[in-house]
Amino acid sequence: MKLQLLFLFTFICAISFSQRQNGKSKSEIGIILGGSYYIGDLNTTDHFENTNLAFGGIFRYNVHSRMALRTTFSYGNLDAKDSDSKLDVVKNRNLSFQSDFYEFASGVEFNYLPYQTGHTKRRISPYIYAQIGVFRMNPKTNYNGDLIELQELGTEGQGTDLSNQNFYSKTQICMPVGFGVKMSLSKNISLSFEYGLRKTFTDYIDDVKSSRYFNREELSSVNGPIVAELSNRSLDGSSFGRRGTPDTKDWYFVFGGILSMRLGPPDKCFQH
Repeated sequence: MKLQLLFLFTFICAISFSQRQNGKSKSEIGIILGGSYYIGDLNTTDHFENTNLAFGGIFRYNVHSRMALRTTFSYGNLDAKDSDSKLDVVKNRNLSFQSDFYEFASGVEFNYLPYQTGHTKRRISPYIYAQIGVFRMNPKTNYNGDLIELQELGTEGQGTDLSNQNFYSKTQICMPVGFGVKMSLSKNISLSFEYGLRKTFTDYIDDVKSSRYFNREELSSVNGPIVAELSNRSLDGSSFGRRGTPDTKDWYFVFGGILSMRLGPPDKCFQH
């Protein structure tokens, strides 16, 4: 009886250890280094305009050679200013913003070809990925040499009788989607390059949404003179121009390289 219990205990421990090793062999962590930029009311079409440094981390669990589960954390900066535009009407609007973003997302990754880090033949594959996540933003602008946080000011009359809009949240949902290529560099190290867009559900990454300017005197009376100035910074002082485009949401993009390391030794069953 004691021998049977010892055997059972040893068998259970072996299975448990095997499962942990199998999980480690399919798991990898990595660092992300690249760039980020934004498309929205202050930059409607110019991709890679005002690209800033972005970085983060990734965890992958390779279910099999064609699919992986992934979780990512990304940090970067987004900015745009009308003074960079080639159009006089946009330069006259004279708005600008900058915002750090912190993103956490999870989803799936599909390889076009069978792939495994360290495999002698399955060493390279294009891939696509789709995730859902949350990101934190905080749009600011430069005013008389100081960076002013815009969300709490209500530059479009949020939270007042001048508008039917409430203050927008700094935390928003996003849907990262992209493509890339991965390659095995050694037994446990791989390198990927990817490019991804972020579908968002907010038009306030840049603090600009309304198509019209609000009356300066009315906005000043409820939110203060500084808010009125930041709401309409047009060079000619006009209140008849177009401030934003409420029919479209803002987007941001993240791209770069990923250097990742497998957490355990190769899984022979996973190789075939």
